[in-house]
Amino acid sequence: MNRREFLGAMAAAPLAIGTQGASQARRTFEVTTRIELPEEHDAAIAWVPLPLGRTAPYQVDRGHTLAGNAERSRVVRLPGSDTAIAVAEWGHMMPAPVFVVTGRVETTNHRVPLSPLHGAKRSADLAAYLKPAALIPLDGIVKETADTITRGHRTPLTQARAIYDWIVEHTVRDPEVKGCGLGDIRWMLETKNLRGKCADLNALFVGLSRAAGLPARDLYGVRVAASTQFPSLGRAGGNVTTAQHCRAEVWIDGIGWVPVDPADVRKLILEERPTASLQDPYVAKVREALFGWWEMNWIAYNDAHDVVLPESKGKTVPFLM
Repeated sequence: MNRREFLGAMAAAPLAIGTQGASQARRTFEVTTRIELPEEHDAAIAWVPLPLGRTAPYQVDRGHTLAGNAERSRVVRLPGSDTAIAVAEWGHMMPAPVFVVTGRVETTNHRVPLSPLHGAKRSADLAAYLKPAALIPLDGIVKETADTITRGHRTPLTQARAIYDWIVEHTVRDPEVKGCGLGDIRWMLETKNLRGKCADLNALFVGLSRAAGLPARDLYGVRVAASTQFPSLGRAGGNVTTAQHCRAEVWIDGIGWVPVDPADVRKLILEERPTASLQDPYVAKVREALFGWWEMNWIAYNDAHDVVLPESKGKTVPFLM
């Protein structure tokens, strides 16, 4: 039997529909991912990541449905994580294999006050966000770079801000990179090739933060609506097939999880202010905004690294976008 494997993010055509709720601050999006497989295979399996299941200050999962003609479909949660994946399997040839996953997510813009301290304390589960991943090592040049950046900064908040500013000042968004990038941060630092997209630049933030002793995580998701402030940081229209985007969070003792997105600062510079300096008022505005704030025209799906897809015969996936 020749089985073919498909990742939902590769073949999907999601559509996002925004609806205004009772509160002007909240929106609900419905995202449909449809996979149609070629017919020349006698068996296949497909995976579609589901929106973040845990309730977050910026997002609430309102459920999902599975449809299509798979012989078997189910939802699998990866061990030890909040990552949920819809899995469909076809055991033999059939006309036009189809898998459709529809989810509804409620979002609200998210800002975390950076002062005064709120008393947030580290819990045992944060240890997972201090560990290395295959493409996010924490030793060698990563640790050396983190130590250099944070030297002289005495508080977790100023250390995190120093790493954020270093990413903004030293990296470049590269539109030629496929997808969202790979996130191989050791290679980036060793080659001094600090060009990439969100999965590269925000992974660099996460790795440097973890190497400095700050819990941090990537959040892999998709843009679902236009931005009200920064045109390049949204997706207009309903089709969000190519709108994948990851963001990042860093844990600050006394404050909690702080949303950041240095990669989007570089995206805005490339697409809206390519000849501007970092001192340009508009660039300075987005740079300041994206340390501690997210506009929730975006849906988070998971923060998993080194993903072993259920029943896959393929390699471990660095992340599931």
